[in-house]
Amino acid sequence: MPATDRKLQMHELERPTAAEHHARPKRPIRIVLDDVRSRHNVGSIFRTADAFGAEGIVLCGFTPLPPHREIEKTALGATDSVPWTSAAAAVEAVRELHAEGYRVLAVEQTAQAIELPELRGSPGERVALVFGNELNGVSEEVVRACDGCVIVPQHGSKHSLNVSVCAGVVLWHCTRW
Repeated sequence: MPATDRKLQMHELERPTAAEHHARPKRPIRIVLDDVRSRHNVGSIFRTADAFGAEGIVLCGFTPLPPHREIEKTALGATDSVPWTSAAAAVEAVRELHAEGYRVLAVEQTAQAIELPELRGSPGERVALVFGNELNGVSEEVVRACDGCVIVPQHGSKHSLNVSVCAGVVLWHCTRW
């Protein structure tokens, strides 16, 4: 590290309060969680959605809902700064997002999924990203309801990333449009 560099103090980051962030305009990106079971993953995705300015999260199926101490452990207050709703089933949420004009993409390994670096969008395009259950991924019914699928290229021996890590990678890419 250069001798003139230093870590910034929290007050120097000039971050908005949760209420200020909640009221600010957001990127037109909605996150849909299809039966994500881990409260820690849900909290981490809230925190990631806050960091990238996503407009909201739809918690579907048996995905746990705030408030819960295990969600807050990783969300660190992002459940107050990121708007969220719930739906009985992710396929219902996908249909509603289509009706609202969103391009809905499942983040899932399918035969015709495109690799994330090839995913293109345009500034202001409304996009919804569906992330699935830690063991089973996005359900077949939801995959069929989406406009397409995207995968994160991987070069190791494991077949997938943790869902909250995957959400961070995909959101980062989508905020570059």
